[in-house]
Amino acid sequence: MKRYGISTAHRIRDSRTFDRIYAQRHRAGNRHLLVFGARTDRGITRFGLSVSKRHGNAARRVRLKRLLREAFRLSQHDLPPGLDLILIPKQNSNAELDDYRSALIAAAEKLDRQLRD
Repeated sequence: MKRYGISTAHRIRDSRTFDRIYAQRHRAGNRHLLVFGARTDRGITRFGLSVSKRHGNAARRVRLKRLLREAFRLSQHDLPPGLDLILIPKQNSNAELDDYRSALIAAAEKLDRQLRD
């Protein structure tokens, strides 16, 4: 049976890891989401969030983070393993949970293909 919780092992929180991922400059995006990614030798895919103040007030930013965490939680078994991802929502996309889920899966698969080549 698949587990759908998000453990601390799936979260990226330290700035050195964010800097490493940004420095590799591999990204994929679509209408709702921009995803930076890097290959890792861990067997799991991890994620971090970056929601700037340009997205609105604190309540709006918290809602976006909640939607992105839930999209990852529900899609984690559909994502390619061994990736570190930074999820950045696009401004004014008015996306809902299903939009973020499909955008995350598509962007992660695109990044996986880029990083294999």
